[in-house]
Amino acid sequence: MSRNLDLTTLRSFVAVADAGGVTRASGFLNLTQSAVSMQVKRLEDSLELQLLDRSGRGVALTAAGEQMLGYARRMLALNDEAIARLTHQAYEGEVVLGVPSDIVYPSIPQVMQQFARDYPRVRVQLVSSYTRRLKALFARGEADIVLTTEDSCGPEGETLNELPLIWLGAPGGVAWKQRPLPLAFEHNCIFRVGVQEALDRAGIPWVMAVESDSTRSIEASVSADLAVHALVAGAEPRYLEPIPHGGALPDLARTHINMYVAEPSHGPTVDALAAMIRDAMRAR
Repeated sequence: MSRNLDLTTLRSFVAVADAGGVTRASGFLNLTQSAVSMQVKRLEDSLELQLLDRSGRGVALTAAGEQMLGYARRMLALNDEAIARLTHQAYEGEVVLGVPSDIVYPSIPQVMQQFARDYPRVRVQLVSSYTRRLKALFARGEADIVLTTEDSCGPEGETLNELPLIWLGAPGGVAWKQRPLPLAFEHNCIFRVGVQEALDRAGIPWVMAVESDSTRSIEASVSADLAVHALVAGAEPRYLEPIPHGGALPDLARTHINMYVAEPSHGPTVDALAAMIRDAMRAR
């Protein structure tokens, strides 16, 4: 048995343990699944111990694996601290951040500006899409942080804020007075079904007047007074406005703004960006 542990194999082992499997761990480490599996097997061979129980559908730690995990975390933390302290290298790399297009403004540009000042050599790749796609990216390990708009929060996430949905239309528009009510939504918008159900409960007939995969197309159609839309309060574009319907339209549900941060984290820069987002979203 070797008397020296390979930090690369330890890093793969910790990633698999934290991610709950090789697939997500490979995304976090930017390695292939076979490479991660090989490194964990090398660690097991060097210790002459089985660290992972592969008999079930998922990956679980053996008793030896549970004990090794604590040592591995401490060794990696000390290694990373020594590198940071002794080389004085500025943080660099890339962080992938996913945000639904309807909550990018006003907070995310401010957060990215602050992050760029503090970590000038770290690139933030912003992926703006709908919640379902962002959660799928996160599940595959292809995003470090994602924000979502959901009715509730999954076990891996935290709720940063809870805000109401509001009706939006063109400035001075009259589309909201039409019956059936013309709606404009993206095909995959998570608010779409809830809005339709609220109208059904209120006995208000509606029609999907505009459907698109493009947020800009929806906003352009609403600003032209062809239909109405619903968004999180405070996230409305400046060329749309809340509809002063005076109770003619039903109140809409509140939505949770949730944040999911990859575990294991890709390092202090991911944690720092998450903290900035947390402060900005809770301030709203």
